Amino acid sequence: MATDSPADSVPARAFGVDVGGSGIKGGVVDLTTGELVGDRHKVLTPQPSTPEAVAGGIREVVDHFGWTGPVGITLPSVVSGGIVRTAANIDKGWIGTDPYDLLTRALGDRTFCVLNDADAAGMAEDAYGAGRDRSGLVILLTFGTGIGSAVLFHGNLVPNTELGHMEVGGKEAEHQASSKVKDDKEMSYEKWAGHVSTVLTAYENLFWPDLFIVGGGISRKADKWVPHLTTRTPVVPATLQNTAGIVGAAMAVTAGLRP
Repeated sequence: MATDSPADSVPARAFGVDVGGSGIKGGVVDLTTGELVGDRHKVLTPQPSTPEAVAGGIREVVDHFGWTGPVGITLPSVVSGGIVRTAANIDKGWIGTDPYDLLTRALGDRTFCVLNDADAAGMAEDAYGAGRDRSGLVILLTFGTGIGSAVLFHGNLVPNTELGHMEVGGKEAEHQASSKVKDDKEMSYEKWAGHVSTVLTAYENLFWPDLFIVGGGISRKADKWVPHLTTRTPVVPATLQNTAGIVGAAMAVTAGLRP
């Protein structure tokens, strides 16, 4: 399906790609609504997920739509100073890679933005999802194998926060409150919520946020555990789910973001 570039589209459109450990997903985003234009397209993440192999998968997703304009891309990584600094669920060969050089070789000379996947999801949720029409400091947390985080102040991203690695009570936050911990220890939702509350209380005492948004697959069952949380800060489940990374990536490249 061919699409126009964002500059020629009314309403404004942009392209986002969300790279994960198992899949590379992408699509055209309507920036007036935060919704995908048509269906997303997904390919399996190559194994091993080396930079060159993943760049080929990204190219396959982009070419599926015939997109020729700027592309925003998420990675499960810290991206700082234009360099990939960490690699979670992708090949460690990404560490130290210049993703802009890599993508230019794979996709040609165009504008890219490469950013952390949780940061992209936070941008999308803040603008179009659970944080829409909320001002102040918003923290998105994704609960999965670990805990991803994004911090936004009045819609402006503070990139590359790694709150899941923050020590809370002598132990990394994600080692006591990730959804993997819940599953591994066969905790009830109520018991697990107690651990999540401990972590969130540490975050709120440090940042004094106006809103927590909780994402990850377990957020689909928020009614089973969010009511058991004991934080003073309101906590709401994410609403964009599987499209958040794509939408946030599209937002980032349109904004000219380059962490």
